[in-house]
Amino acid sequence: MKEIINENKKYVRAVIRKLTGADNEDIEQEVYIKTWQNLPKYKEQGKFKQWICTLTANLCRDYFRSGSYKTSQKEVADEEVLNTVAGGVTPEEKLDGKKRQKIILKAVDNLPRIYRDVIVLFEFEEYSLEEISCKLKIPQGTVKSRLSNARKILSEKLYFLRGESK
Repeated sequence: MKEIINENKKYVRAVIRKLTGADNEDIEQEVYIKTWQNLPKYKEQGKFKQWICTLTANLCRDYFRSGSYKTSQKEVADEEVLNTVAGGVTPEEKLDGKKRQKIILKAVDNLPRIYRDVIVLFEFEEYSLEEISCKLKIPQGTVKSRLSNARKILSEKLYFLRGESK
């Protein structure tokens, strides 16, 4: 198990950082626990790195739905206000960034599954078009089309984040 952790630590941390906006040791530990529990179920059809990154992304999504996350957000917000008074960043700027991230993740979660799968694999888990094609068992042209459609839908839903009016 130590070998698995050492080989995949940077990928797991990168996915957690990308989806949550920060390092989260609790999620990282949960990933390794789930990996250990589900290792017998792993079928060597794809790369192990991709499997563990998918597991990580799923655990990040579960974390955002959890009650402990919602409770911790209030505590973090209170603490950040105190910490940023001394720093150069205003509390509003930090909260705006987190709000934007939540809005974007929610918009991605609300995409139809065929688009959500492609955008998550490409943008968050950093799969190539070819890897997505193999994983989803669809032609590369379909991957490109779905990726384009997902981006278009997200652009329409999130236009207000760019400061534009419709």
